[in-house]
Amino acid sequence: MAEMLKVTQRRSLISVKPKLRATVRALGLRGINTTNTVPDNDATRGMIRAVSHLVEFEPFEGQ
Repeated sequence: MAEMLKVTQRRSLISVKPKLRATVRALGLRGINTTNTVPDNDATRGMIRAVSHLVEFEPFEGQ
């Protein structure tokens, strides 16, 4: 199984540009302290890098 990343939203999206807001939503996050697992690939890493000031991530191994 491919490695996954556990992404958690840590900051509010108030006063955040719409493009970054859409990126957070595309990661599957809907509010503060919500968590989602996403595949660890270049596209996902780029999305996380763009909103790194709003989210935290860590490697996730499991099903």
